[in-house]
Amino acid sequence: MSAASTSAPSPPLDSIRMIEEFVQEHSGEFRRRALWSSLPRKMMYQTFKTAIEYLIESNKIALDADGNVCWIFDPELIRYYMAREDLRIPPKKEN
Repeated sequence: MSAASTSAPSPPLDSIRMIEEFVQEHSGEFRRRALWSSLPRKMMYQTFKTAIEYLIESNKIALDADGNVCWIFDPELIRYYMAREDLRIPPKKEN
């Protein structure tokens, strides 16, 4: 059995975007399984889990203490901190 046949299918981009939009609208309301059941379009649970792991790793969502899926990505806040000069790491000085 090859590794490809045992891994979950890669979620298509439109499915990831659907999950992102749904979580943004319902942040903190659902745990993973309930979120999966409530999505506007159905998908395999393994594919859904792969998409959720991707969104967690990319710091777009997080799970709260109760296991609810919450939207945490804030591009405006990222731009604010990226523009602050006092948060820059100075280049190393050569000897």
